[in-house]
Amino acid sequence: MSATIAPTDRAVDLTRDFVRAKRPCADGFRWFLRRYGDGGDYQELLDALVADGRINDACWLLDQFGPTDAVLVLDRLDADALVFAGSVEVRGGIEAAGLLRAGRDIRAGGGARVGKAVVAGGDLRIAGSLHCAGSIEAHGDIRADWGVEADGDIVGHGDVRAGWELRSGGALTVAGNAVAGRDVVVAGAIRCGKRLRAGGDIVGGEDIRAEQGIDAGGAIDCARHLETGWGIRAGAAIVAAGAIRAGESLCAGDEIRAGAGYGIFAGLGVRADDWESSAQVRARLRPQGLMSGCWAGAGAPAP
Repeated sequence: MSATIAPTDRAVDLTRDFVRAKRPCADGFRWFLRRYGDGGDYQELLDALVADGRINDACWLLDQFGPTDAVLVLDRLDADALVFAGSVEVRGGIEAAGLLRAGRDIRAGGGARVGKAVVAGGDLRIAGSLHCAGSIEAHGDIRADWGVEADGDIVGHGDVRAGWELRSGGALTVAGNAVAGRDVVVAGAIRCGKRLRAGGDIVGGEDIRAEQGIDAGGAIDCARHLETGWGIRAGAAIVAAGAIRAGESLCAGDEIRAGAGYGIFAGLGVRADDWESSAQVRARLRPQGLMSGCWAGAGAPAP
């Protein structure tokens, strides 16, 4: 890989006393003393730890001393692992067999395939597809022009947006909006601090909860409880194995069905005398177990 680091960035030196004050493990501190004696450059230390297979120690060091403003610019990234304290900008694609972690942003002009985990201290932006055999986490936004797929959890402290599918073999936890142009398929729980929206189906293997509404162009299939503080809309069926709870309207192009013994609730966030306008329930047939809201009959889901 061809690499350059922004020339405006100055080196950050870590002294022996500075590292000792963070109370490192004994084995890690002995490694530091053997390799660098009284101290060394922050990023050089991270690189050396990764080269020696001490990935956890490199992550500990980054956790303790935080991000820098350095920018690593690459034509293409093809490595076993990378821990960089600043931002990583790749003009082409990314291939990493192990961990890819940056203290700030990670950006790629192509796709990205990572073996263990992707962790960005800022935004994670991929022009192609993003696939990780482990987990994906960003403390900013996660955005891929194509699909986002992880065998483990996906955690976004901002928005998570995929032009195609959004898939997780674990849980999906998003502080902001979760948006996919096609399907959202998650083996575990789905938690969104704002809106959950898919151009196709939304499938959750556990609870699905979004604070500001759930919108699917296709069906919604939830293996446990389905809940939102605003409304739920689906172009096809809305089915849950547990309860269905909406703060406002609940509209489906096909059936609405809760699990055996569970209820269906609309209008939980509005006054009862406003149900006719703000808590409509629309589906092919009146749902069994409808506990609240105003049944408005069959028809296209309300906008």
